[in-house]
Formats: sequence, C-alpha cells, structure tokens
Amino acid sequence: MEKLEALFDHITSRINVNLKPLGIDVEPILKNAVPRERHLLYYAFYALTTDHPLSFKFTNSNLAGTYLLGKTNVDRSVIYKSNIRGDELKLKGDVVEFNGIKTRLFYDEVIRITNSFLVKTLVHNQSKNPETPEVFKILNTVAMPFSNIHGTTTEGVYLGSFATADLSILHNCILGDYSYVQAGDLSRQTIEPGRVWIKYDGLFEFNYVFPNGVLEYYVSTDKNGQLTGKFIEYVDEFKDDFVPIYSTVLPEDVDGVPDDAYVSPYAVIKGKCTIGKNALIAQRAHIEDSYIGDGSNAQENCYIKNSVYRGNNVTAHGGKVVHTIAEKNIFIGFNSFLHGTEKHKITVGRDSIVMPHTIVNAKEPIDIPAGSVIWGHITKQKDLEEHCMPLDELAKTTDIKIGNMTFKGNGKAFVDAFRHRIDHILEENGAYYNGTDATRGHAQKTQAACFNILQPFQSGPEMGMYPTMSIGEYAK
Repeated sequence: MEKLEALFDHITSRINVNLKPLGIDVEPILKNAVPRERHLLYYAFYALTTDHPLSFKFTNSNLAGTYLLGKTNVDRSVIYKSNIRGDELKLKGDVVEFNGIKTRLFYDEVIRITNSFLVKTLVHNQSKNPETPEVFKILNTVAMPFSNIHGTTTEGVYLGSFATADLSILHNCILGDYSYVQAGDLSRQTIEPGRVWIKYDGLFEFNYVFPNGVLEYYVSTDKNGQLTGKFIEYVDEFKDDFVPIYSTVLPEDVDGVPDDAYVSPYAVIKGKCTIGKNALIAQRAHIEDSYIGDGSNAQENCYIKNSVYRGNNVTAHGGKVVHTIAEKNIFIGFNSFLHGTEKHKITVGRDSIVMPHTIVNAKEPIDIPAGSVIWGHITKQKDLEEHCMPLDELAKTTDIKIGNMTFKGNGKAFVDAFRHRIDHILEENGAYYNGTDATRGHAQKTQAACFNILQPFQSGPEMGMYPTMSIGEYAK
C-alpha cells in the first residue's frame, strides 16, 4: 500500500500547514480513523442517468462508496464510503445572483475535490461562493464520519464528526463535533463542538451552544479520531442491514413504490413500510416500520423508525427520527435526533421547523405545537419553554435571548429564508410533480439510474488505490 500511505502523508502535510497554527494535528487522525485494510474491501460506484451531465475524472484516487450524478474531477483524494451527489449542479448559461448582482455561467459547474480526506461524508448541492460559481470546491479538507459539506467552499478545513458546513465560504478553519455553520467566511476560526450558528451579514444571526456536559453523551472524538457516543451507537445498530445491498452489483427493487416515487437501491426498507406518491428515499437512508407520506423525503444517512410522516416532510441529511409523528410540512434539519419511544412518543405539529442539529431525546411524551421552531436539547415537555417559539412570533423579533439561544436582526427575513429553502427542497426532490417535465425532481429523474462498479488494485505498490479513469466528456 505504498501509494496509499504516500497519499495519506501528502494530505496530512497539506492540511497541517493550515490547521496546526489553529491547534489541531490531523496526523494521528488520518493514521487511525480508517484501517488501511478496509480500502481493499469496498468498491466505489457511480450512477448514470440521462438527466445529469456526465463527466467524471478519477486520477490515482482512492475512493469508495460514492455515487456521482454529475460533473466531478476528483484527483488524489481519499473518499471513503462517502456520498458525492452532483444532481443540482448549475449549467452553462444559467444566470445566478449574488447580493443583487446577476452573472451568467461560462461553463457547467463541476465538483472539484483534490487532495482531501472524506469519510462517510455527504457532499451535495452547488457552490454558493460568488468567487467561484462554476466550481464547487473541497480541496484540502479532513471531514470526519457523518459530516456534511453542503453548497460550500471548504479548502483547508477540519470538520468534526456529525458536523455540517452549509451554504458557507469556509477557507481555513476548524468545526468541532456536531457543530453547524452557515456563516460565510470563517478563516482562522475555531467553532466549538455543538454550536449552531446561522448568520447573514447585516440581516440576522442565530446562535445556540449546547450546555456543558450534554454533547459528550451523544458524540465525541478522541485524539486518534475514534468516535464514541449515542449517535454512533445508534447508527451501528443498523450496519448489518446495509451489508446485503452493498454486497451485490444489482440490489433488488423495493415492492410497492409508486411510479412517481423513488427508493434508492442502496437504501434499506425494513419491516412494514408505506412509501407515498412523489416521495424520495435517498442512498444510505434506513426506513423501518414507518409511513412516509406523499411528497416526503429521507435524504442520505437518515434513519427513520416506527414513525409517521403525514406528507411533504423533509428530513435533511443525517436526520434520525424514532417513534415520532410528523404532521404535514415539517422540516427536520441536518443531523437532528428525534428519539421517542413506544411510551414516550414525539409529535411535531404541522408547518414546524426542527432546526439543524437539534436533539429531542424524550423521557416523556413531547408535543410540539403547530407552526413552531425548536432547537437545542429537549428531553421533556417543559424544556420547550426555552427551546421552542412560534414562527410567527420569531418573525416579529429583532433581538431575543432564550436560554442558550440568541437571535439578532430581522426575524421575518430569517423565517422567510427557511420557508423558501424548504419549498425549494420539496420542489427539487419532486414533491410537487404533476406529470409535467417542469415539475420533475430527483424522485422522478433518478428512477432510470444505473450503477457502475469500480474496484481498487489488490496487490503491488498501487494496492488500495483505484485506476486512473476518465468517463464522459473527458474521454473524448
């Protein structure tokens, strides 16, 4: 595994140049986080559809588990069982707007990853950086298990386990475990574990930090990159369910799925489940004994068990939902954890927003009122007094502090932005499909996808690496 070890050494040096001054050394993490022998066991694959511009280039990369639905240029990266999902990339001729200024794209957008280390990480959406609207960059980035890179330039960044970088321009910084940022340029900043920070300069800023001692119970990472806590314990319960579908070239189709809905062949549907019209169940989602209503979706790394979705429900990447009734039009944010029990069910009233990285670990039945926004750590109904408020009330707010949450700025702009984004997600996922081409979304466009398998070298100095490949227009 000479080439593979050299790749790890190269990534280590590139990352440490930027991050050692901030107090983190990634060398022990890269040496211990992923056992080298596993790189021989897993295959990579890519999806082909007629709805996505085809162009992939893998140059002496080590990669496994990814599905690329659009233009990607990988170079010498480690992408270990990650999801690289390029189905919303912008196209040549598209007009995009930043800060009121419109610009037309000169060429199709491409995801460019280059010398990174991503492990069980989601990369999705499109660049929100006005400096590089045609390039969704990752570059020199260490992203730990179950982190999300969503619509953001990263460059020299360390993302802790279950962290999310969302619609930001990050550059060189550290995101602690289970932190969530949507806050623009974070150069030379260290974001503490469990901080949820949403900022739009001059308009609004939302801040929440989990109380001392709470987060360690759910997620923590030691100096060698080993992950512990309730989140990983919960996810590990379902690992064996994925083994059969990732052990065959052609997984079996799921019965009973409506013609206008889509269940990825690399998702798990277990027990008694109902999948509604225009629903989308993405790769590596796990659905068990649940009702997924019309227009609802479960995105990558979602786990939904013993739950009911009434319709048009969004579960963002990494959401975990157990013994929960979600009324219509509910948004459950990135890596949120709604854990009810048979005796202590969670009910989320319609038109509500569960903020990204929210934990509801029910010790008694919890009923969240309709039209609410919730955040933070909730275990009983009384906790809602400091972790919940009506969206209409937040829309009238300019400056408020409730417990560990502070909000400053234009509350109406904040609420409107969330509602617009939720509507956009439903539209992109095909929830509003009515049989016309104009309303087709991912649930319809991905139905005809076929998947192609790539395997690494099994011996010699290239052992563990993948061959140099060009697919699509690069091969012309």
